[in-house]
Amino acid sequence: MSTGDPGVLVLAATPIGRVADAPPRLAEELADADVVAAEDTRRLKRLTTDLGVTLSGRVVSYFEGNEQQRTPALVEALLAGERVLLVTDAGMPSVSDPGYRLVVAAVEAGVHVTAVPGPSAVLTALAVSGLPVDRFCFEGFLPRKAGERARRLAELAGEQRTMVFFEAPHRTAAALAAMAEAWGPDRAGAVCRELTKTHEEVRRGPVGELAAWAADGVRGEVTIVVGGAEPAPAIEHDEATLLAAVAEREDRGMKRKEAIVEVARLAGLPKRDVYNLVHATPGPR
Repeated sequence: MSTGDPGVLVLAATPIGRVADAPPRLAEELADADVVAAEDTRRLKRLTTDLGVTLSGRVVSYFEGNEQQRTPALVEALLAGERVLLVTDAGMPSVSDPGYRLVVAAVEAGVHVTAVPGPSAVLTALAVSGLPVDRFCFEGFLPRKAGERARRLAELAGEQRTMVFFEAPHRTAAALAAMAEAWGPDRAGAVCRELTKTHEEVRRGPVGELAAWAADGVRGEVTIVVGGAEPAPAIEHDEATLLAAVAEREDRGMKRKEAIVEVARLAGLPKRDVYNLVHATPGPR
């Protein structure tokens, strides 16, 4: 109902598995919304039935195929003072789901945008993966074509943050095999499937082993978590570079022992290796 003031756009997280994981505010927002924009209206009906909610507002579909056309009408509803609730199939709208275009349009129109926080496959998989969580990035779905996928993975070869990907079950084995080829089979990873559901499974290990496991087939919703790359050494490992680095520090007045220790640290090598190289090389030191 119009109030003369702009309405509110509410992005509502929905369960990624068990309906009991629904945030407490979700039922209230569903019941009170003037408009419910749903990625899948059939799944919305099942959700409201499970939650025991009766919708009082109108329901419109809002998915990848129609969001560009539907966005202006939803913005008009917001500007008319209506409360628009956006729900997607699972997790948080806008995160590899419809929503981003509507959020941008609402912000540009001066409409308040808020959220009902709740389940997220990205954060859930990250938390249970056993991989570093202090820094991470979400990469969404990899390209379906092998060549494009290989190029994307090559671009991420130096990424030091833990990476989170969504993947279709029938492409999981190919994605893991491509990761093993691009980053080496020993890169640590985890495949999280059916999170919070009855058949939840988290398989951890090197991506090469995970690819072999997935070759037999994977079912359900899949989230892949992969550890980041090791930091590149500040000094390359070739002998000429190591010797020059030690000599340069000695020329600046550093004692040889101290120079060797520093160069070894910057190169990520045992100091004994640099020591043996320096003392095995003929010439004045």
